[in-house]
Amino acid sequence: MSRILVIKLGALGDFVQAFGAFASIRAAFPHATLTLLTTAPFVDLARAAPWFDEILTDDRPSLANLPGLWALSKKLRGYDRVFDLQTSGRSKTYFRLAGRPEHWSGISDGCCHPHGNPSRNDMHTLARLDDQLHDAGVTPLPRSVPQWLEGHGPEIAAPYAVLVPGAAFHRPQKRWPTSRFAEIANALAEKGIRPVIVGTQAEAPLAQDILRLCPTAFDLTGRTTLLELAGVLDRAELVIGNDTGPMHLAAAMDTPCITLFGPDSDPRLTAPLTPTAGRTDLIVVPDLAMLPTSRVLTCMEAMLSR
Repeated sequence: MSRILVIKLGALGDFVQAFGAFASIRAAFPHATLTLLTTAPFVDLARAAPWFDEILTDDRPSLANLPGLWALSKKLRGYDRVFDLQTSGRSKTYFRLAGRPEHWSGISDGCCHPHGNPSRNDMHTLARLDDQLHDAGVTPLPRSVPQWLEGHGPEIAAPYAVLVPGAAFHRPQKRWPTSRFAEIANALAEKGIRPVIVGTQAEAPLAQDILRLCPTAFDLTGRTTLLELAGVLDRAELVIGNDTGPMHLAAAMDTPCITLFGPDSDPRLTAPLTPTAGRTDLIVVPDLAMLPTSRVLTCMEAMLSR
């Protein structure tokens, strides 16, 4: 039985967008032992997925941490095939740590299945992953909803909509002001749709800002695992948020999404996309601080009426 290693470290949006690639590799090698190398935040999510036989954790040792690199090298060796789906500067070094194995798909110099498309850096993540698999001889499967994520999380009385006010702390330009999220929350409540706020524990202060202006909102920040969050997003009428990981998870569940883009990311490359056409709307502006609530409300009304 062949042994196959898949490398996908994160972040959340990137990990979720690799679901299709994971499924395609599993379908191409149904009898292989499939191992995933990922980082700690995604271990539980990966264990619940139907694709992997083993999950290994990458502690991301620095180049100066020789014992850590030795331990990582041992994790990377002994496979018949390796699919580097991270394709980052860091994961390029893993090819050497693995002993330059014969069958490696990625962008490392000297690997046998390089993703050599000169436009790879201008491709949407989903298209780039499909193209990489094609170059490695794997047929990409059509996208589908990950049913194994359905049914998790707290039961919230329907109908409800989810707000995602957070984003990376080191990229504040990706955040729409919480006062405007609160205006959206109040508009939802007036329509009989309960606003639910999600995010990490570190994003709880954003939820408190919204709750001060919309006390009927339900705060779930810091109170869900990724599995539970997927279930909450799956059952929502609509998800509205900044360009951040939970929006990709909502899109994967085929829930209607409105994603807000400022200048800090390129929707051509990173937009959350649902498997079903017409369930994704993007609002792209030069400065999120200047995006009026009225524009999001108009988009929200159109999405809810579909």
